[in-house]
Amino acid sequence: MSGSSLEWFRRGTLGLLMLPASASEPPAPERLREGRIRYALATGDLPEALRHLPGLSGASAPFLRARAWYQAGFRERALAEFQQVLEGPWHRGEAALVLARAALADGDQTSAQDRFEQAARLGPATATQEALYQLAMLALRSGQADQAGDRLARMPEGYWAASGYVNLARHYAEEDLSPTRALVALRVALAMTAKDPLPERAKALRDRILIRSGYLAYRNGDPGKALGFLEQVSLTSTSTPRALYLHGLARMAQGNYRAAMQSWHRARKFPLAYPGAADAWLGMGQGYDRAGYLGQAGEAYLAANAAYESERVTLRTLARDIHDRGAYPALVQAARNDDVEWFLADNRTLQQPRLAYLLDFLEQPEAQQAVAAVARLQGLEQQLIGTSRDLALFAETLARGHGDAGRLPELTARNQTLLERVRAARTQVSATPQGPWFELEQSLVLAAHALNDLSAPAGNGDSRVRIGEYRTLGEAYLRQVSELRRRAEARLDALALDYVNRQDQRMARALGKAEQRIAHLYEYLALETLGEASP
Repeated sequence: MSGSSLEWFRRGTLGLLMLPASASEPPAPERLREGRIRYALATGDLPEALRHLPGLSGASAPFLRARAWYQAGFRERALAEFQQVLEGPWHRGEAALVLARAALADGDQTSAQDRFEQAARLGPATATQEALYQLAMLALRSGQADQAGDRLARMPEGYWAASGYVNLARHYAEEDLSPTRALVALRVALAMTAKDPLPERAKALRDRILIRSGYLAYRNGDPGKALGFLEQVSLTSTSTPRALYLHGLARMAQGNYRAAMQSWHRARKFPLAYPGAADAWLGMGQGYDRAGYLGQAGEAYLAANAAYESERVTLRTLARDIHDRGAYPALVQAARNDDVEWFLADNRTLQQPRLAYLLDFLEQPEAQQAVAAVARLQGLEQQLIGTSRDLALFAETLARGHGDAGRLPELTARNQTLLERVRAARTQVSATPQGPWFELEQSLVLAAHALNDLSAPAGNGDSRVRIGEYRTLGEAYLRQVSELRRRAEARLDALALDYVNRQDQRMARALGKAEQRIAHLYEYLALETLGEASP
């Protein structure tokens, strides 16, 4: 789709979606509308946000409109509105943060730094923390590690500060021969995670910090310290196999081959998609070899060989499924747990191969964006289909009831009488606005609004013409959305197939290592046999 046609599609779709809520729906209070818009924007439900935007007033209205334009793809217009918000009295820090991100994406580090400074100064707290983190990362990328450390030291404890210290530790690990400074930075990051208000996010970051600390300690020849870090990693996360594999290496460095093989045995229970699981299969053979049990070592290498071959079959099956059905149904939807709701699922769901590959695939930001694009376009397509269906039903209802307009006063009076009776009954039952009587009362209020709309001077003839126009526009937009959805799915398919191919190559390399270990072991055994047979 060309740029001009895409712009036309965006404007047209927004025009349809930004139609105000049905006149039969009473207007919501301003604060409630703002809450609905914020929630819709936060969850990616752009049509719902746009539905409540027309006529929105109040201090937050310009900022919310700018966010909606930005998420809708009108970047330049949105940035201009964010600039106006920045010059106003409200939401200045949040607007500065958005402008800073945009400048950073455009490669304008000078403007990005200025805007991040504004966001850090103007707040609120969430914007301040991210802005300070980004300022520290800008300093780190320019080689000014000391300045980055000073900025991080002034940050409040939490996720952003912890992430900053993790990146600082990575810089130290790359620059220093000794891991001392990197380990100190990681210890600070570890302490910072305790202040993160989101426990699941803190847990995931904490596991990554512990694994990185354990690896640095092991690489520095201190297996005892490495074990101290690795034994704190959660045993029910996607990071577990890597931690168990490194734990086995540390045990082997101490000469405790049995404990090393116990760690690797546990790591082997995880799908091979997770880092560390494939290495653990080879580690079992190495452990038996070091312990002097050559027969068991050969069996372990053969078992690893069979596991890698089986995984390559699984990957080829997944690739065919992606090619035949598409990546979204084959990888994303198929990975869902059909037996229980997601919030009831336990860590056994991590053992599902497709879920394992999906989680590893989504480690790539580009993959996350591709999956989100398909999901949003599918949702928008379904919403347009539903809207088209509702308009068709409404048009049919208007056509059927055109001759019954004379009954509207009677119906309005009957509805009003019934509403008064329900209100009286509800007041006698309970004074609180809740329960079935209150819901019935609200339904009658909506019916009263609808009857008033039908009694309006515009008449059903004008309504039928307008609905016909909306149906025509809706069908055109639906075709456009369907085309965009197909393109997004094709992009996701390409990314997924490339990922699966890379995983297959990884298994092929692991298979090659297993075969080499088997060959070396058999060669050693043959030489031993010849040595014993010689006089």
